[in-house]
Amino acid sequence: MTTTSPPRREGCPKRMVFGPCGGVRDDGRCEVAEHDCVFLAPPLPRWTAARLPAPTARPGGLLQRARRGPVVLTDLTVTPFDRASVRAVVGALAPVSDALLIGEHQGRPDFPPSLMAEEVLDAGGRPWTTLACRDRNRLVLEQELAGLAAVGVDGVLCVTGDGRQPGARPEVSSVFDLDGTRLTALATAAGLSAAVAESPGAPPHAVRPTRVADKQRAGAQLCVLNHVAGPAELAAFTAAARAAGATLPFVASVAVYTDERSARVLQRFPGLRLDPAVVERVLAAPDTVVAGVQAAVAEARALLAVPGVVGVNLSGLASAHGVETAAAVKAAVATRIREEDA
Repeated sequence: MTTTSPPRREGCPKRMVFGPCGGVRDDGRCEVAEHDCVFLAPPLPRWTAARLPAPTARPGGLLQRARRGPVVLTDLTVTPFDRASVRAVVGALAPVSDALLIGEHQGRPDFPPSLMAEEVLDAGGRPWTTLACRDRNRLVLEQELAGLAAVGVDGVLCVTGDGRQPGARPEVSSVFDLDGTRLTALATAAGLSAAVAESPGAPPHAVRPTRVADKQRAGAQLCVLNHVAGPAELAAFTAAARAAGATLPFVASVAVYTDERSARVLQRFPGLRLDPAVVERVLAAPDTVVAGVQAAVAEARALLAVPGVVGVNLSGLASAHGVETAAAVKAAVATRIREEDA
């Protein structure tokens, strides 16, 4: 698929056309450089290509389930390159999740996306696979999209990708042939249900609702929103996105943490918003696991009450005590959400 796009914005280390990315720091600085994000200055590049027809939602998949009631999309955290770990974690999460979100982490590489998706499917899960532009040129992205379509994933989350942190695989080059918006168009053209991400809490705040509408015009059928400080911030963002022309459904991220490490990991990322009072209350509790599960369930209930939000993404490390313990924590949160919806 070929589209006519505006030129890349000069000075963007991620070579983005349709920016800004979700990693802009609170003071406006670029995620991976010391200068201000180059997309702080107008005009905002707009998606002007004709909208592609949306692929049919997979029967019984997340998009179809979301039409009947709230859905739970759970982050999949496994031991890298370990099929047994995939089977164990999927076995704990698949029965209580509508879909599993396979992540892409700059410091923790794993099996190729299409192979990982096949492993999750074989273990009984419904994968939504994150595909990032950081480590793949356009040709490899097209190959992975074809592979994901062939194995039958529920959908693909199209992202530009976070920047590689200092010291993380310094011998590996970042690519960024595409950004998340253009990858969304490729995924849609490949017949895949495409989701996109957006960060309501990251600068420049005023343009991000419009970016959701543009990503929908590029083919997105679902928007997964990064962590917000509370339901009021989420409601303001979804209303602004609707006013900008976005009609797609939203999945809101819920922070799942039960100890110091799993809480602080979430707090260090640009664009993420956690309620610091809730974090400190969980960490000071006599039983941090019980308190963490309760906090996540309460946050999920509050976010699901926001108009336009059809589900939650159980996000985060959940526990510092191994991937199977973390899966048990997320399964407990998902089970409680489902019980309260019943």
